Amino acid sequence: MLSILTKYGTLLVTAMGQTLLLALYGLLFACIIGLIVGIMSVLRNRFCRGFALVFVNLIRGVPLIVLAYFIFFGVPYFCNTILKIGGVKLTALEAGSVCLALNCGAYMAEIIRAGIQSVDVGQMEAARSLGLPYWRSMQRVVLPQAIRTMIPSIINQFIITLKDTSILSVIGFPELVNTAKNVVANTFMSFQTWGIVAIMYLIVILLLQRAAKTVERRLKYESR
Repeated sequence: MLSILTKYGTLLVTAMGQTLLLALYGLLFACIIGLIVGIMSVLRNRFCRGFALVFVNLIRGVPLIVLAYFIFFGVPYFCNTILKIGGVKLTALEAGSVCLALNCGAYMAEIIRAGIQSVDVGQMEAARSLGLPYWRSMQRVVLPQAIRTMIPSIINQFIITLKDTSILSVIGFPELVNTAKNVVANTFMSFQTWGIVAIMYLIVILLLQRAAKTVERRLKYESR
């Protein structure tokens, strides 16, 4: 194990950085997607609610590895062959970010929907009675209260997204698992290599879990 750390330690740490970067990109765009779809799911408009329902069920019903293959191979093929656009090609980072954003966005939409619905209906009614339009009431009154309850779940979703990045090794993104495969191929020391990878994931995830609990405790303290 020491020999692997000495020779490939920098490579594995760099790969861990790529993993965190991919997870961060995925979560960033997932928050945007989740916010839009989550708000659509609580609107009175049937089309908006129907679109949100189809999106969430469709994305959550497709395995992440299938979604990754579809975006990385299927989308360029469709654009180049069917639409005759030509020259469309996605890098592993772009395809991975889109894949994670869609997958995580579907779960984020449910988190945001539940957060909005956890706010008492009277809050919206009071804001509307004061003359605020619906979207301003949502922005100024409902969402600030909902976010307080959503933050721990969002951090937990980031942890799940971080672990999901390992699946994207199938499209060649140089994240930790893909790099570890190359190390094993060069050293034939699978037990030691995967042990190091497991410890690296464990350290990062434990730190994130601790951050989630700290944020949750502070939110509970401030709400008193």
